[in-house]
Amino acid sequence: MGKAVTIQDKEYLEWIKDLGTRFRRNQIKAAVKVNEEMLRFYWELGHDIVERDAENHYGSRFFSILSHDLKEATSTTSGLSERNIRYAKDFYLLYSQEVGILQQPAAKSDLEDVTKDEEKLQQPAAKSNDTILPQLVEQIKSEIFSVPWGHHMLLIDKCKNAPQKALFFVHQTMQNGWSRNMLLNFLDTDLYERQGKALTNFSRTLPDETSDLAQELTKDPYDFAFTGITGKYNERLLKDKLLNNITQFLVELGTGFAYVGKEYRLQIGETENFIDLLFYNLNLSCYVVIEVKIGKFEFSDAGQLGGYVVACNHTLKKDGRDNPTIGLLICKEKDSLVAQYALEASSQPLGISEYELAKLYPEKVEGTIPTIEEIEQNIGDRIKNDKD
Repeated sequence: MGKAVTIQDKEYLEWIKDLGTRFRRNQIKAAVKVNEEMLRFYWELGHDIVERDAENHYGSRFFSILSHDLKEATSTTSGLSERNIRYAKDFYLLYSQEVGILQQPAAKSDLEDVTKDEEKLQQPAAKSNDTILPQLVEQIKSEIFSVPWGHHMLLIDKCKNAPQKALFFVHQTMQNGWSRNMLLNFLDTDLYERQGKALTNFSRTLPDETSDLAQELTKDPYDFAFTGITGKYNERLLKDKLLNNITQFLVELGTGFAYVGKEYRLQIGETENFIDLLFYNLNLSCYVVIEVKIGKFEFSDAGQLGGYVVACNHTLKKDGRDNPTIGLLICKEKDSLVAQYALEASSQPLGISEYELAKLYPEKVEGTIPTIEEIEQNIGDRIKNDKD
């Protein structure tokens, strides 16, 4: 076989490179489209099973029989295992709860429209629930159908009867491009329960269009278990450990955070000051000052943090490019009432959260060590899953 002939013309090579990029991009689009169409099929299949009350109607072996008959009818085995069909039913049940709630007001509005008098019909059209809710339903479905099926199987297992939690993780997966393993990791860190929970004064100190987004970027508590600290430590050790694991630290902080510096020097008048940790958030277009305290929150902590925020606004913030700087104090412990009073007393946008290190003791003592029966059940489940 002769050696392949290549063209070394620069313009030709650039064209080949561009064609390769476009080909890969279309491959990805095709894979996404296939995934989307399969998920729409699973949604419709789950809907049919629920609406027909098929399990009760056709008996205990229904899923096994349906799997066999579908494979026969379609001449394929891909995606039609008994396990997948059971998940299809749970897939529809999980997300249709939230979609159904959103559709109810729209349906009610349609009935009310029939009874509106002529005078109201002639009034200028406003953007009502009749328009907004169907759009929101379609947006939710679009995100649901864009996430891989393996991700949904995890969400179904972890978020049973919690559609809002499942949709939160669907959105986070879409926004951050999480792999299945990344999703599993965040499902195990109580991210949904912690997200947006910091005590803040953002609603009073930030513009309406940014205060909600700023709030959602906070957590309480922050999970610093990745530092590996289990014994005695001081603030320097904690901050060193956070930065030694900067990738995990940024992931824990959330979307859009970029690291600027540690013990960032600020010259204020004749005095040198050093910010613990300085970040820039790309979504908010602002600097974020983070102070880490290993003790209990005190009033003076808020005063110090507020001063740093003001200093950043004067020395770092660029007019027309950056929004007002935000301060976040992450402490080991806080009295919520003391923290609330401190926030009310400040005119700067501040948030106060706690952090947790590795848990040394399990929350549930009973059943911590698995029984022989539990181990056997686990092995049996894995073998069954592998067969499916």
